[in-house]
Amino acid sequence: MRTHPTRWLGPHPLRAGSTLPRMRCLFRFGTGFTAFLALAACGGPAPVAPAPAPPRPAPAAAPVRVTAAAAREVGADELGRVPVLMYHRIGAQPRSVYDRTPADFTAELERLAAEDYVPVTTADLVARRLDLPAGAHPVVLTFDDGDPSVFSLTPQGQPAAGTAIRILLDVAAAHPRFRPVASLYVNEHPFADPGDGRTLRWLTEHGFEIGNHTRRHTNLHKATESETIAAITEGDAEIRKAVPGYQPTTLALPFGMHPRREELAQRGPGYSYAGVLLVGAGPAPSPCAANFDASAIPRIRSQSQGREAEYGSTHWLDELASPTGHRYTSDGDPSTVSYPRSEGAVAPACASVGLAY
Repeated sequence: MRTHPTRWLGPHPLRAGSTLPRMRCLFRFGTGFTAFLALAACGGPAPVAPAPAPPRPAPAAAPVRVTAAAAREVGADELGRVPVLMYHRIGAQPRSVYDRTPADFTAELERLAAEDYVPVTTADLVARRLDLPAGAHPVVLTFDDGDPSVFSLTPQGQPAAGTAIRILLDVAAAHPRFRPVASLYVNEHPFADPGDGRTLRWLTEHGFEIGNHTRRHTNLHKATESETIAAITEGDAEIRKAVPGYQPTTLALPFGMHPRREELAQRGPGYSYAGVLLVGAGPAPSPCAANFDASAIPRIRSQSQGREAEYGSTHWLDELASPTGHRYTSDGDPSTVSYPRSEGAVAPACASVGLAY
C-alpha cells in the first residue's frame, strides 16, 4: 500500500504557529500508516484515505447445456415439424376459406397457447433462432396482403380493437409464454396506411416481421423474368421506404407460385431472401431437418371446417398433437439440437450441435 507524506495543513488549534504537539505525537506513534492514525488521534487533519478498489464482477456462469437424459425427459424433438399458419382477413362475415371470424381466430390462438406453442417469426425459423422453453413448440403466424382487418392504428396510435394484431396482443397478455409476434407480408398501401409508413413502423418497433409479398400481388409464374424482378424489388423498396433502415428477409409468394426460374424468388438483382413461403398445405420441416428447403417453406391455411378443411389448421393441429404427430418440441437449450435417434441424420448445418438420444 502506498503511503502519503504528512503535510502541514494549517495552524494547530492548541498554539497557533507551533508544530510541537504534532511532532511529539508523530514520534510517539511512528511513521507511515501509523502516522496517519496518529494525526487523527492528536487532533490534526488526516489525509484522505485512498478509495477502496471496486469489487471485481463475478465471472459469468457457464451456460447449462442440456443432457441426453433431460432431452429425453421432456420429449425433445428438434427435428420435428413446425406449423406455419397462414391468415388473410378477419371479419364477422367470412367471404372465403381464407377469412376467419374474430371468435374463430381467438379460439385458435387460445388453443395454441394451451398446447404450449410459442410464436416465432419466419425470419427466426430460417435463422434457427428457436429459443423456447423446454417442452414448448414453435408456431409461425403469417398474414398476407396487408388487410386493415389484420392491423390498423387508432388515432391514439394503438392497435384497433377487433383486428388480428389486437387479438394476438390480448391473448399473449393472458398467456405470458405466448409471444405476441408474427410475420406480415404486404403489398403497396398496407393496412390502409395514410402514406407515412406509421403502421409498418409500429409493427417493426414492437417485434413483428414485415415481409415482401410483391408490390402488386403479382403471379410470378405468369410474369416474365424482368417483370418478376421488378415485382419483387418494388415491393422490397416500398417496405424500406416506409421503415428506413429495415431490410426484409423473407418473401411470401403470391398465390404460392414460384417464378419459372425458381431461384429468382430468393435471389436476384438487388435482393436476397433467407426464406420463401408457399401457400400450403402442411407443416414445415424443422430448419435443422435434412429435408428443410428455405426456398419453399409450406404453410397451413387457418381453417376449421368447410370445403377442403382437411388441409386446414384444425386438422393439422390435431395431427401434430397426436402420438405420431412428429411435432417440433424444444429441449430448452438454444445452443443444442436434441432429437431421438430414430429421427435419422440432422442437417449438415446443425450437425455440430446435434444431440441424439
